[in-house]
Amino acid sequence: MEVQETRIQTDRVFTIPNLMSMARLAGVPLFLWLVLSPVFDGPDLDGWALLVLALSGISDYLDGKLARRWNQISALGRVLDPAADRLYVLSTLVGLTWRDILPWWLTALLLARELMLLVAVFLLDRHGYAPPQVNFLGKAATFNLMYAFPLLLLSDGSSWAASLAAIFGWAFAGWGTALYWWAGILYVVQVRRLLRADATAD
Repeated sequence: MEVQETRIQTDRVFTIPNLMSMARLAGVPLFLWLVLSPVFDGPDLDGWALLVLALSGISDYLDGKLARRWNQISALGRVLDPAADRLYVLSTLVGLTWRDILPWWLTALLLARELMLLVAVFLLDRHGYAPPQVNFLGKAATFNLMYAFPLLLLSDGSSWAASLAAIFGWAFAGWGTALYWWAGILYVVQVRRLLRADATAD
């Protein structure tokens, strides 16, 4: 879903936007299997992997639009959407790093950010708070990374098209990583302020 500061409008589970998010989550293991097929001496299924990634991106855009248009914004949807985003990022990191398309240091950098956020969410949960909504910066970071990964997958070759894909892929990856960390730091600052205010109130 796109980021909007909107209130929860329904407690229904099986809404069309939620079903789209569930389908996107179900596509994560399929995507990872397609990407890793060459590693285990299987056929090159990169084209299918790119198709799954593209469909995920379309679903990510549409589910938020439809939820707002049909008044179907739900608490479950607010959980499913960032979960799907994060799992696609993590599965792509695993697949591309395993295939030596991404360097280990970049994967470690992005995983360190995820670990930082997990600690922040754990602290919030201990104090009885739900995680804050995903902000626009976080969505922009994911957007850049989800553009970078298909391009870097296409760069796995020696043709001029692969070279061009590498240039654009690394440009998106650079911006995406910077924004990913920026959004993460802002998230931690927000959590820190909330916990300090809570401690002061006590």
